[in-house]
Amino acid sequence: MTRHQKRFRTRRTTLTVLTALGTVAAGVLVGAAPAGAATWTTIAAGVAYRQYDLPAAAGTTHVHVLSVDLTNTHVRLGLLYPGKVASRATVSQLATAQKAVAGINGDFFNISEVQHPGVVATGAAVGPAIAAGKVLKGAVPDGQRFGPALPPGTTTKNVVGVGTDGRARLDSLTLKGSVSASGRLLPLAGLNQYALAENSIGAYTSDWGSVSRVRATCGTDTERAAGCSASTYEVTVRRGVVVSASATPGSGSIAAGTTVLLGREAGAQRLRTLVRGQRVAVRYGLTAASQRAYRFALGGYPVLSGGQPLTGLDARTSAVRTAVGIAAGGQRVLLFAVDGGAAYRKGLTIAEVATALKNLGATEGFSLDGGGSSTLVARAQGASKVTVRNHPSDGAERPVPNGIGVFTQ
Repeated sequence: MTRHQKRFRTRRTTLTVLTALGTVAAGVLVGAAPAGAATWTTIAAGVAYRQYDLPAAAGTTHVHVLSVDLTNTHVRLGLLYPGKVASRATVSQLATAQKAVAGINGDFFNISEVQHPGVVATGAAVGPAIAAGKVLKGAVPDGQRFGPALPPGTTTKNVVGVGTDGRARLDSLTLKGSVSASGRLLPLAGLNQYALAENSIGAYTSDWGSVSRVRATCGTDTERAAGCSASTYEVTVRRGVVVSASATPGSGSIAAGTTVLLGREAGAQRLRTLVRGQRVAVRYGLTAASQRAYRFALGGYPVLSGGQPLTGLDARTSAVRTAVGIAAGGQRVLLFAVDGGAAYRKGLTIAEVATALKNLGATEGFSLDGGGSSTLVARAQGASKVTVRNHPSDGAERPVPNGIGVFTQ
C-alpha cells in the first residue's frame, strides 16, 4: 500500500463513520438536523451555515450555526482579536480585518468597573488565549471572572482550541513562569491579565496594549468587588535589564523587548529587591492538562463532555448564548449563537445549550460570552466581507476582546 493509498483509505473510513451521524451538505459533515431545521447553505468549501427555531423553556428561540469541517485542508480556525489583549472590536470588524469568512464572539471579559470608581475597565478577556501558536495571556483567578457562575468542577483555565494536530478539543491551560535574578527565582503567576492573584507577580508585554494596569491589583481571589491593594510595585525590564521601578501600576504602550513586572502584597515586596541595572530573565508558558500544543485557544467553560451535559448546569436562567460544539473526534466544529431579536431574546438555559449541541452531533460543548456579546458573522457567497447573521440583543454589535474566526485558502 502506498502512502497516498493509505491516506485515501483513512479518509474514506472516517467519512463512513461521520455520515452515520447525519448527512453531508455542501461538502461539510453535519449532525442530524433538529426538527424543522432549515437546510445548510455553503459559505465556503468545508464551511456551511443554517438557522432554525428551537423550542425552549422560555419559549421558542432562534439559533444560528456554522459547521466547520477541519478535515478539509483548506479550512482552519483561529483567534480573532484586535492585536492587543486589552482592546476590543466588533466581531465583524475583527473578521474583516483578519480576512475570516465567518466567526463568532469569544470569551467573557472585564466589561465594567462600577465597584472600583476611577479604575478603567480593561476590556481584557477572562481566560487564557493563544493566537497562531503564540501565548497571549493567562487566566484570572476564578473569583475575579465576569459572567454566570461556573459549573461545578470548571475553572477560568478551561479553554476550547485547535491543537497543532489539527483537531479541536476542550482543555485546561495553566500559566507556568518565573523571574530569575541574581540566582534567585521568583514565581510568576500572571501574564497580561486584568486581575492578578493576591500576593503574586504578573508580567505585561507589548501584547497587553496601552490600558492602565491598576485593575490588576484590585479585588481578591474570591471577591471581584473587593478594593484595590494598597501594596503594589512595578519594575520595567528592557532587554533583560531592570531600567525603572514605580510604587504604582502604570499605563501606556509597552515596547517590544520590554516586560513590565507588577506585584501586589507579597509579590510587591519580592519585586522591591530588584534594582536598576540588574539582569533579569522572565520566562513563561501555558501548560495544557492534555500536554497538547495549541495553534489557538480561548477561554469560557465546558457544558458537554463525552456526549453528556455536565452535572450542575443551570437549568433556570434563560439568556442569549454563544457556544462551541465539537464532533467527530475533533474533526468537526459547530459555532452556535442564539438570536438576540426581540421575539427570541429570552434565549436558552445553559443546560438547554448543552442539549442543543448534543442534538447537533457534538460530543463536547463549551459556553462562550452571551447576552449583548452574542454575534455570528459569515460571508455571503461571492462577498468580500462578512455580515451579521443573528440580531445582537443590544441592537448593534458589542465590541469584544476576542472570538473564533473561520479561515479558508
